[in-house]
Amino acid sequence: MGRSFEVRKASMAKTQGARVKINSKFGKEIYMCAKNGGIDPNGNLTLRRLMEKAKKEQVPTHVIDRALEKAQGGGGEDYHPARYEGFGPGGCMVIVDCLTDNNNRTIGDVRICFNKAKAKMGTPGSVSHMFDHQAVLVFKGDDEDAVLEALMMEDVDVTDIECEDGMITVFAPHTEFFKAKTAVINAFADVEFEIDEISFIPQTSTPLSGDDVPVFERFLEMLNDCEDVQQVYHNAEIAE
Repeated sequence: MGRSFEVRKASMAKTQGARVKINSKFGKEIYMCAKNGGIDPNGNLTLRRLMEKAKKEQVPTHVIDRALEKAQGGGGEDYHPARYEGFGPGGCMVIVDCLTDNNNRTIGDVRICFNKAKAKMGTPGSVSHMFDHQAVLVFKGDDEDAVLEALMMEDVDVTDIECEDGMITVFAPHTEFFKAKTAVINAFADVEFEIDEISFIPQTSTPLSGDDVPVFERFLEMLNDCEDVQQVYHNAEIAE
């Protein structure tokens, strides 16, 4: 169906510092999700998705348990989401999702990253309209027609399906995540997902080359080092 999926978001190397950041990120998200929606993953589907994703990222069980215990106890920090948008090196589009308990600190930290990369922060909605908020499922397979049929049988609103290099990629509206994932699990025994997440998928890409590439890579590193940054999405495509 014509669109190759590339995970255009900041990836963090598995260094010790990055591992601490990943654990902290998931601990904060799980805590807030459980605090707002309850600690039972069977009744809080978003929490269940986060816990499954955390385990896939090798987040220690004690980090997850501590976040749940903290949420059950009430009180504690009160984080809220914050989203910043703008244009990175080479004019690429960037979305930065955060969880923060101090807006002034967070926007200041993110602005420093943009300024050091000679990038430009935009207003809310300045680039997000060029991204689709999608559920993305990627798993081994070579019969996209069979997958489409299984999803349609469960009345899943599918945006796109493609098959490339022995992998099936399913795109669906973010609200269809659990419905789509359940349909695939029920239809195909022992399916293992390479990717199962809700993401911002860019509608277009911006090629980067030359001096823009190292600046962009450093820009992502700086954002990932920010305490409150949870996820970075972009449409940059680095030239081979």
